[in-house]
This record gives sequence, C-alpha cells and structure tokens, in this order.
Amino acid sequence: MGMRLPKISWNSIRFKLVVGLLFIMIPLLSLLIYNNYYSIEVVRNQVALSNKNLISLYMAQIDSQLEDADRNLIGLAFANNDIQSMDIPSSEDEYMLAKFNVSTTMTKNIILYKSVDAFFIYNQPRQDLLDVFRSSVDYSERTEVEKFLLSYLSRLSASNEQVVNNWFVKKIGQKFYILRTIKKGNQIIGAWVNANTLLNPIQLINLGQNGSALLLDSQGETMAATLSLEDEKIDLSRGFQHYYMTGSKNDFLVVGESSRNGDFSLAAVIPSKQILQNLPQLSRIIGVISFAAIALLPVSLIFLRRTLLVPLKRLITVMRRINNGNVQIRIEEYHASDEFIMVNHTFNTMMTQIEDLKINVYEEQLSKQKAELQYLQLQINPHFFMNSLNMLFNLAQVKNYELIQEMTLCLVRYFRFMFQSNLTFVTLYEELQHVRNYIRIQELRFPNHLSSTFEVPPFLERISVPPLLIQTFLENSIKHSVTLEEPVHLSIKLDLVETALEPYVEIIIRDTGKGFSESVIEDIRSGRRVVDEQGEHIGIWNARKRLELLYGEAASISCYNGYPSGAVVEIRIPYQQLD
Repeated sequence: MGMRLPKISWNSIRFKLVVGLLFIMIPLLSLLIYNNYYSIEVVRNQVALSNKNLISLYMAQIDSQLEDADRNLIGLAFANNDIQSMDIPSSEDEYMLAKFNVSTTMTKNIILYKSVDAFFIYNQPRQDLLDVFRSSVDYSERTEVEKFLLSYLSRLSASNEQVVNNWFVKKIGQKFYILRTIKKGNQIIGAWVNANTLLNPIQLINLGQNGSALLLDSQGETMAATLSLEDEKIDLSRGFQHYYMTGSKNDFLVVGESSRNGDFSLAAVIPSKQILQNLPQLSRIIGVISFAAIALLPVSLIFLRRTLLVPLKRLITVMRRINNGNVQIRIEEYHASDEFIMVNHTFNTMMTQIEDLKINVYEEQLSKQKAELQYLQLQINPHFFMNSLNMLFNLAQVKNYELIQEMTLCLVRYFRFMFQSNLTFVTLYEELQHVRNYIRIQELRFPNHLSSTFEVPPFLERISVPPLLIQTFLENSIKHSVTLEEPVHLSIKLDLVETALEPYVEIIIRDTGKGFSESVIEDIRSGRRVVDEQGEHIGIWNARKRLELLYGEAASISCYNGYPSGAVVEIRIPYQQLD
C-alpha cells in the first residue's frame, strides 16, 4: 500500500501558522537573495565597464601605431624613388644601390615605429627578400620568419593572389604574427610584428592573480597572453559586444575589443573572485544571512511543530475521540510549554468532572426510567382487580364452588405474576403462561363468548420480552370488543423475522370485534393518548411508552383494522435471548 498523506484543513491553526511563516520568510529570503545577486551584478557591470574602457584604450593605441606603420609602408611603396628603382632597374649596379638605400631608410624607420618588429621588401622577378629587424628580435626568430616570408611571398606571386589590404594574422612555428603587405609593381612591401610585442604594454594592467590579457585571432584562438588560462576551459569565441561569464565553473568575466585595422582582438579575462573581493561588506553579510535563513527555515518549522503544532494535535486528537463517545480518554502528561501544561491539566480536570456528572445523570435517568417503567406496569393492575372481586362475589351467590376454586387458582397465579412485574424482562414462556391464565379468567367471566388460539414456535419460548406486554393488548381487546351479543375470538401469533439488519420478533394480536375507529387509529399513530366513546385506551399508550423506554427506536407498535372486521395489533421487538 502507498503511503497516505495526512489530510490538513485549510482553516486549521497548523496550516495558517506554517503558511504564514512561509509567506513572511520566502519573500524576505527572495529579497535578500535578489539584493545579493543584484549587488554582484552591479559590481560585475562596473568592473566590466572599467576594463572594457581600458582594453578599448589599449586597442586604440595599437590601432594607432599600426596605422602609422601602414602609412609609412604606403609612403615607401608609392613615394620612395629607390623602391621604384629596385622594381625596374636599368642595371645591376643601380638595383644594388637602390637596395642599399632602401635598407638604410627602413633601418631608420624601424626605430621610429616601436609597434613593428620588422620591415621587408620582396622583389618577385629576382625572388630577393630585403628585411630590417628590430634589435630585440633574436636570430632564430629572424631565420624562421624569413623562411616563411620567402615561401609565402613566392607562392603569393606565383598564384597572382590578391594582397590583403589590411593587417592579418599568420602562425609561424609556435608563434603568432601580424603582417601587412602592399603590392607595388613587381614588389611587395610589408611589415610584421610578433603578437607578444603588441601585448607587452598591457603587462602593466592589474587583472588579478589569475587574470590575463589576451590577443586573439578572428576564431578566438589565443595568439599571446599575459597569463596562460588553458586549464580553465574559457570560451573566447562569443564576440565582444557585451561582457559574459565563462570558464569551467563560469567564474571568469570576459571583455574585449576588436581591432579596426586587422582580424584580431584584445581581451581581458578577470576571475570572479578578483571582481567580488571589492564587494561591500554588506553584500557578504546579506549572503550569509540569506543562506543562514534558508538553513534555519526547516529548523524553525521543526521548532514550531514541537512547541505548538504537536501539543495542539494531541489536544485535537483527544477531543475527537471524546466527541466519538470515549469520555474516559485523557491527555497524557508530556514535556510542553507552560501554557499547554495548564490547558492539558484544566482539560483533564474538566473531563473528569464531566464524566462524573454524566455517570450521575445516567444513573439518575436509569432510576427514573425504572421507576416510570414500574409505574406503567403497576398502573395496569387496579383495572383488573375490581372485576375479579365482583366475579367471585357473583359465583359465591350461586354457590358454584367448582368455578370459585378454578377462579381463585387463576387469580392466585395471576397476582403471583403481577407481584413480580417489577422485573424488566421475563421469558416468553412465562409471559404466555400468564396470558393463558388471564384469558381463562376472562373466559370464566364471559362464558361461551370468548375463545382464543396461540401460534408460537417452541424455539422462541426462551426469548426475553417485557412482562404484561401481550396481556395489555388482550385486555384492551376484551374491554372494547367482548359483549354478550356476539362471541369474540382472540388469536396470538409470534414469529421470528430475519432481515439484512437485525432479526426481530413479530407479535400479532387479532380479535373479531368491531375494530378501531379512524380517530383512534390516527391517535395511536401520532402517539397521543386514545380517548373515545368507550373510554380511554390507556393500555396502548402505556405499552408504547414502555417499549420506548426499553428499546428506544428498535421497537414499534402498529394498529389497524383487519378484514372483514376486528382490530389488529402488530408489535416488533428486537430478538433477545434471556441469559
């Protein structure tokens, strides 16, 4: 079976307290967390803007230096006579002299343009390369670059490929270089610079212990860097329109600026720790408070549950069991707040008093019910007493001693039963014996005008019935139906009826008299005392009242007229065997 969730009422204090706490805490925590992240974002924006301006400034300086070098190359290509002489020399001597002069000119220029590592001129027909280097360029680098230029420029000349009209990036060996070439006639004039040379001035920027400035090609590949960041998995290919976060843990801020003179960019990669170390102390406190509040929220709920909700639930559980009728239940003693201890003690004291009061009231009701029941049973006795004495007197006058003896014996049995009628229940056998004795007395009173039959299954003789129940209705039938004009027959039939609910005993009493009037039937059905021209039918009201006291709604009495005549009384009582 699946685990069933407890049903919680929306109107309960438990629900309102928990929801109220969450309603206060969640917005507060959300505000604190938002404020913390907002502060971090503001600092990042400021740091990104500051470094963006700094990178843009350095990129502008690099572009300005490259533009100066570019103008110098254009001047050499189109205004220098020696270069023109090298293109179309009249003799070998003229070519060598022009070459010497160009070398001298480029040597002077290399000192002026600090952003350029070398100038060169390549004569296509002669496949002759003239280059001038800055003194900081070592021999091995010169040799490697010259080898690349001869291969690249000869291939460029042979393929008639268009010369790039801007600075472009080439990887030579393990290093990156930025080159510029201008084609004039049969010659290519150009310059190149090592990427590290352009990055040297940026070494002065403080980007933190793990921060780095990088020079990137158009694909985002690092050409030069102030600090290697290969292990950080930083993505540098997103462009530099806006700053962004990257890295293996998204903990590096990237800003950059693209060159307007070439297909490369300058970028700054700054660690978040370096950015946030200048965050105001308040933001740190807010962060600590936010996480502490989140951690304390379940603790607060547990504390609220233990101090308020659990004691309240115990009290409600006990009240529900008391509401179901178990007034003996009490709230057990347990450790709780003083208020709940006082409430529990007061509640237990109150329930003890209520239980005692209920027992007293119940016992009083039982005593009252028993007295009322005895009164109703004994109320029947005087009705029969006078008639019996009158009948004995009449028999004595006619000196019918045999009937006097029988009558006296029947009366002795009758009154012996009556004297024990204070019993609540008797067996059906005893009740029927008494009824037969009673009918015999009435037969002696009305000779040849009264007869009776009994239909009773033997197994019902051990059931318990209220005493004088059947006699009450027989007495009522004899009183209102038997006359000296026509004989009356009485029939008593008992049977056990089993239904889907509880089995019950059905008692049907019939007579062949004139039956009930409509007004009498209506009074019986409505539960009123029955009074007609023949007097008050007090026996029926008494019997109904007794059954109500004994069985409540489990017993019933129905009265109606039979066919073709006569009164019929149906009594239903629960099936109970006497122990």
